[in-house]
Amino acid sequence: MPEQTLIIIKPDAMQRSLAGKIISRFEEKGFQIVASKVMVVSDALAAKHYAVHKDKDFFEGLCKNFSSSAIMAMVWQGNNIIELSRKIMGATFAQDAKPGTIRGDFSCTKGFNLVHGSDSLESAKYEIALYFDENEIADYDLSNARWLND
Repeated sequence: MPEQTLIIIKPDAMQRSLAGKIISRFEEKGFQIVASKVMVVSDALAAKHYAVHKDKDFFEGLCKNFSSSAIMAMVWQGNNIIELSRKIMGATFAQDAKPGTIRGDFSCTKGFNLVHGSDSLESAKYEIALYFDENEIADYDLSNARWLND
């Protein structure tokens, strides 16, 4: 079974109308989107999402930015998707992100890095459950897809 991961297009990318360009990067790699929703994250959900950073000095600002306006939360699946999606996104901060990555091509500041992706299977399971019920995630099998088998 392919891995699943949570990818979030953050408020800064949504405000800049970059959702389509970001989604296309994952589609072009061959990954499948199995759930998506546009929403405004509550302060409580932002705190749960970034709970691993709760004792760090940037936690409050991180949560405030994350809940400032709409995000697009998505569940993607594919072989080795967690490692590969993190390569597609690029380094966390714009100045470190290489051209050809989402952050390298579109991010322009340290504080706004456009996209979030789970960093491990454990994180993915936890994060997906924050945003989606099991019945909101499509379960489809592409093994009989003609375009894959021709």
